Amino acid sequence: MMDTSIIFLAILIVLVLVFLVKSIAIVPQQHAWIIERLGRYDRTLSPGARFIIPFVDRVAYKHSLKEIPLDVPSQICITRDNTQLQVDGVIYFQVTDPMRASYGSSNYISAITQLAQTTLRSVIGRMELDKTFEEREAINSTIVASLDEAATNWGVKVLRYEIKDLTPPNEILRAMQAQITAEREKRALIAASEGRRQEQINIATGEREAAIARSEGEKQAQINQAQGEAAAVIAIAEATAQAIKQVAHSIEQPGGMAAVNLRVAENYVDAFANVAKKGNTLILPANLADVGGLIASAMTVVKATGQGATGDLASSGLADPRNTR
Repeated sequence: MMDTSIIFLAILIVLVLVFLVKSIAIVPQQHAWIIERLGRYDRTLSPGARFIIPFVDRVAYKHSLKEIPLDVPSQICITRDNTQLQVDGVIYFQVTDPMRASYGSSNYISAITQLAQTTLRSVIGRMELDKTFEEREAINSTIVASLDEAATNWGVKVLRYEIKDLTPPNEILRAMQAQITAEREKRALIAASEGRRQEQINIATGEREAAIARSEGEKQAQINQAQGEAAAVIAIAEATAQAIKQVAHSIEQPGGMAAVNLRVAENYVDAFANVAKKGNTLILPANLADVGGLIASAMTVVKATGQGATGDLASSGLADPRNTR
């Protein structure tokens, strides 16, 4: 009898321990568990240690609340210009309502995948081939908007959709490569012509600036030359005036008139001595022997003005017998 009681007590203790173990559910962080009581939805367990009634409550579904990446299988899409494209992508989604994710769809992952594929075929079918490569962002945004609207009833939030690969047939790839090569050659030719054009512009600009610089230099040289000649004329005039003043002053001194007579006579004789050297034609004064009379006439003019000079006599024709008739 005692052995039977001990066995019964041990069985009871084991049952109590099993009941206690079954009555505690530990939910991990970023997870949500769906509890059904007698086959009907009862509540959603949040992370932590939670109490359930064994054999009455059961964990029907376990959901991760983390962001989940989901590969979309590759498929063939036909563009607006009847070109086949092999397209695959990836969806990023997150469970936001565990209860709807459990009962809104029998398999929300499969539903999201199928909807992503059909939406992608529809979007690609409205575009031409070239646009599909340029409008990836627009395609992604359109698919996300369509999926998110439908996934609301499934308790799922679609965050992003990214196209991984767009692969056209090999014939299209070769044609695209030839088009790209031709476009690059065109850009190279345009760049070369632009370079030659800019070179010619630079050369013309340099020649124009050089011509302007040369003309400015020539202009400045002519100005400097004119200024130099003017300064030389002024200096000669000033020196001549100073010489005339000195000659006039010397004439007024004692013996000055005698010196003038002697100088006029010397010039007269020298002029006749050089006449034969200037050319074959000789012009002689009418009274060649009357040298004294000519000198006397010159001296009369000097005495009358009071300021004679060799230069004045020469300019009046008295000092050069070649100008006498």
